Amino acid sequence: MSLTKMTFFERFEADILSGKKTITIRDENECDFAPGSIVEVATYEEDRWFCQLRILSVTPIVFDELSEFHASQENMTLQELKLVIADIYPNISKLFVIRYQKVTAITG
Repeated sequence: MSLTKMTFFERFEADILSGKKTITIRDENECDFAPGSIVEVATYEEDRWFCQLRILSVTPIVFDELSEFHASQENMTLQELKLVIADIYPNISKLFVIRYQKVTAITG
């Protein structure tokens, strides 16, 4: 069964809403999203809903294959990306790149 909800740290919310962040990198526990599906998105810290995303693709990747291209899609440098991933998923090399597109968001 595909996952229907995704959470992000609050610090990434603005980049997601502005379209500057167009992928997320997750481990195998958080990769079961169906391309074409729409998922609800909330903050990790408070579980506060802030948008819906359409899943475009889910692609396996090894940590050492992360590139400047992935970093730009995450709106950070490659060094920042590798530090963030290593902090969230220590000692895990098998990851998944989940590409998405914002569908709806909170309107102020």
